[in-house]
Amino acid sequence: MGRVGHPTAFEEAWSAHRTYLVDLAFRMLGDVGAAEDVVQEAFARLLQSRSDEIADARGWLIVVTSRLCLDQIKSARSRREQATDVEGLDLPGVRLDVDPADRITLDESVRLALVVVLEELSPAERVAFVLHDVFQVPFDVIGETLGRSAASSRQLAHRARQKVGTTEYTASDTVDPERQVVLERFIAACATGDLGEVIRVLDPTVSGTIDMFEARVVVGADEVGRNLVRFWGQPTTTLVSQQIGGRSAILAFTDRALAGVLLLDIAGERVTKVHVLVDRSKLDLVRSQLG
Repeated sequence: MGRVGHPTAFEEAWSAHRTYLVDLAFRMLGDVGAAEDVVQEAFARLLQSRSDEIADARGWLIVVTSRLCLDQIKSARSRREQATDVEGLDLPGVRLDVDPADRITLDESVRLALVVVLEELSPAERVAFVLHDVFQVPFDVIGETLGRSAASSRQLAHRARQKVGTTEYTASDTVDPERQVVLERFIAACATGDLGEVIRVLDPTVSGTIDMFEARVVVGADEVGRNLVRFWGQPTTTLVSQQIGGRSAILAFTDRALAGVLLLDIAGERVTKVHVLVDRSKLDLVRSQLG
């Protein structure tokens, strides 16, 4: 990549790794604004660092971003003394004036289960679980992040997995590594606004629909790709991955406010269907889970 301290190399690192790091930070923090702030701080530290001491900018950024997330989780947890902060995230406790017919059909009610489940873990368990089970980060890197050995980090992830496994949420919400790779490619392609890259992650026969116009179906990678770039490939838009009701999904934020949910069907290494949710009543259900 070249010397990290050089402006061109820094810009390359920003372009190559920012969307991945925001996705990673969001999965730990559950707040896109906080995730963006953490990643911006990580890049600020990269810019100020000694370039000759960093051999792998991506690995370095993962460690720094994760440590910043860990600090935020610890700080937030120390300020919370009432269990209602966690209980308020659980969908069954939410009462919204939404007609049942308007609820999103996703096998079951919309929920951001993993965000809820992670609240049951200690800060170190949470970081170890997200880094390893969601993003497949090696335990030696996780150990560097947590200031522990690789073996200790492995045990933390194992303990977190056991805790998560005792809840009702994970059966349909655990992350499949192959699907996660496709989601990352999809997010990176949309973030650049590069139509060619978006088309490459789409199946040639992909279909696209939107909840506001259910009868209209767009077919073909070119047409679906153009719509994705037009609406979700803007500089003010941030995309992060999330499992919703057992389905692969992308949360789309515009100026840090939830603007849409993209539900994806994935087969092999490509997206075969995109269904976009923008109806306000439906997004309110997702916003309630994000607190």
